[in-house]
This record gives sequence, structure tokens and C-alpha cells, in this order.
Amino acid sequence: MYAVVMTGGKQYRVAQGAEVVVDRLSASVGASVELSDVLMVGGEKPQVGTPRVAGAKVTATVVAHEQGEKTEYIRYIHRQRRRKQKNGRAKLTVLKINAIEV
Repeated sequence: MYAVVMTGGKQYRVAQGAEVVVDRLSASVGASVELSDVLMVGGEKPQVGTPRVAGAKVTATVVAHEQGEKTEYIRYIHRQRRRKQKNGRAKLTVLKINAIEV
């Protein structure tokens, strides 16, 4: 059984026992998190929500908080003829999916 959940404005396909890397959540490491925005539940009888599946939820445990790869970008300011260089790293959370309930 699998599900499609939405968190942080993005959609993720999750299965029981899998680890998923999502945008940073405010829960501490080891805490249990409930994802209630379930858009689809697949398996023998797939259910597609309009826009969410009623009564479905996914429970997960926070494994770690990480940072993503470094991204760099350059912005050219044409009238001043100069360049501005910036960089950043995304803040991420690793979740282990415990159960998918319909």
C-alpha cells in the first residue's frame, strides 16, 4: 500500500517503512508526526481524493534534521554593471513512515 501526501507545498509518494526527505518540519527528532493531507491511497482499491481522501492519515517518525546541497546563483544588475552572488542550503527533515490509515 502506498499514499501520496502533501507537505510543504510539495507532493510525495510514500510507502510503509520507507524514509522520505521533506522540507523542514517543526517537530523534534524522535517525535511522531501525523500527515493528514492525503491526496491518494493506492493498493488493491485505489482511492483518489477531491482534493483529499476523507479520514485517511499517514503517521511518521522524525529521524533527523539535515541540510541540502549548497546552491549558488548570480544576479546581474545591468544598469550598475555589477554582479551579486548568493548561495544557500535547504533545511530538510527525514521522516520514516510508520503507518498508512484509511
